[in-house]
Amino acid sequence: MSLFAGARLPVWQAYLIPMVLMAITDPILGAFYGVPAYSKYQLFIYGSFLISVWLGRRLRGTESVPKIASFALLNSMQFFVFSNFGSWLWYQTYPRTLTGLADCYVAAIPFFGWTIAGDLVYTGVLFGLHAWLSRTVAARERVTAAA
Repeated sequence: MSLFAGARLPVWQAYLIPMVLMAITDPILGAFYGVPAYSKYQLFIYGSFLISVWLGRRLRGTESVPKIASFALLNSMQFFVFSNFGSWLWYQTYPRTLTGLADCYVAAIPFFGWTIAGDLVYTGVLFGLHAWLSRTVAARERVTAAA
């Protein structure tokens, strides 16, 4: 969503909308899962979403499937790096050593495949739906200028 927002929304909306949606949904998910709505760890998650928007800004004006897919993969990788670093730093699961950090990343590898799959599917849906709607619905609603 943040990648798409960066690519297709005006700059202030691209950065604001993902942050507002996260701020609204985090307390809901926190209540559902019985965890705190906000923590220092989420600074890494929110920061990663801002990086996603920044990456999306590099996709403005393109409909190149290979370029969009490449950026979706890059986005998955940066989220993996930032979110797991934040997890290692703020939670007491792993020791604060390079070995502990490596263990944290290794333990997260099984989840990384799902991150990539989800990012590619949802990126394809969002960008594909936007392209299709831009060509069909928007084309029918255009008003021709009178000469």
